Amino acid sequence: MATPPTPNPVLSNRVLNRTLLARQHLLERSSRSTDEMCTHLVGLQAQEVRPPFIGLWSRIAGFDPAAVSAGLDDRSLVRITLMRGTIHLVTADDAVRIAPLIQPELEKAPFRKGFFFGATVGMEREDVRARAQQLIGDEPISSSELRKRCAAEWPDRDPGAVMQALLYLLPVLQTPPRGKWGHNERPRWARTEAWLGRPLEDYPVEELLLRYLRAFGPASTMDMQTWSRLTGLREVIGRLGDRVRSYRDERGRVLYDAADAELADPDLPAPVRYLGVYDNALLSHQDRARVATEAATKVPQSLAYAPSPVLFDGYVAAWYRIDADAANARLVIRPVGRISKRGASAIEAEGRRLLAFLEPGKAPAFELLPTE
Repeated sequence: MATPPTPNPVLSNRVLNRTLLARQHLLERSSRSTDEMCTHLVGLQAQEVRPPFIGLWSRIAGFDPAAVSAGLDDRSLVRITLMRGTIHLVTADDAVRIAPLIQPELEKAPFRKGFFFGATVGMEREDVRARAQQLIGDEPISSSELRKRCAAEWPDRDPGAVMQALLYLLPVLQTPPRGKWGHNERPRWARTEAWLGRPLEDYPVEELLLRYLRAFGPASTMDMQTWSRLTGLREVIGRLGDRVRSYRDERGRVLYDAADAELADPDLPAPVRYLGVYDNALLSHQDRARVATEAATKVPQSLAYAPSPVLFDGYVAAWYRIDADAANARLVIRPVGRISKRGASAIEAEGRRLLAFLEPGKAPAFELLPTE
C-alpha cells in the first residue's frame, strides 16, 4: 500500500509576518551595502524620490544616502520602470536582466481601450515603437521635450498620452539628477541599453521568482503575480522542482518558498519601522494580512496625498506624513487603532530619528492624531 503524501505544513500568520520582516531586514538593520540591499530586495519602489531613501534607512545600519546618489551618477544604480509598471531603484545588473521579463507586460498597457480614455485607439503598436526609437535617441530627453516631439509626430493625438505610451513601449530609465539625495527634478528619460552601455540580457524567470521568494516568501502564485504582473507562474514554479518547497497558510492556500530559505521564529521582537509610500513590503502580496489588518489597509483621507506606513510589532499600526518648511519639520501620525503609551513612545522615538535623517537641522515636532 502506497504511503500517502505528507501534507504541507501550515504556517501561522505570525510566522509569515516575522519571516517577511526578517527577509526584508526590518527586524534588525543589516550591514549590507546599498547595492547589495537593492539586489536582495529586487529593487525598491521609487515612484517618488524619497521612499527608497526611507526604505534603505530602515533596513541598513548607518545608511549613507550619498551611496544612492553616487550609484546613480556612476550608473551602477538606476531608476527604471519594472514591476507593476512603476519606477524601481535597482542595480544596473538587474535593470538589464529584469527589464526583458517585464517589458512584454508593460507594452500591453498603451493599447488597452481604457488607456488615457482611449487616446491610442487606432494606433499600430509596431509603427509607434519604430517612431519612438527615433524620438528617444541615445541621449537623455526631458518629459517636456519628449511631449513636444510627440505633439509634432502625432498632431491629432493627446501628446501626454502618446508620450506615456512611448515610455511603456521601450525599455527606458530616469537619469540623474532625478532620484539623488536632495534632488526632485522632473524626470529625464534615456534608453536603458544606451545609458548603461550594455545590452539587455536573457534572464530566466525561474531565477527571478526564487529571488522574490527569498525576499518576500513564503508566497502563493497569486502573490508572485501581484508583485510582478507576470502570468503563468504555476508552470514556472513547477519547473523549479526541488529548488522550492511548499506550505499552506491558515486559510489552506498553497505557499511556495525557496528550499534553502529559513522561516523566522514567530516570537522574535519587531521594532518600530517607518516605510516609504508604496514600499514593496506592503504591496508585494495579493493578501496583505501578513503585515496589515483589513482596517490598516484603508489609508486615512486626513493625511492627504500618499501617506506612508508605520510598523509596530510587525504590523501596520499607523500612517504618517511629514510637513516641513525651511526651519521646521513636523511628523504627523494617524494611528490605525488604539496605541498604548509604550507604543506611542516607541513610534515617536523612531520618528524623531527619521526626522533627523530626512530633515537635518530643522526643528522637529511630533503630532499623534486621534484614530479616525
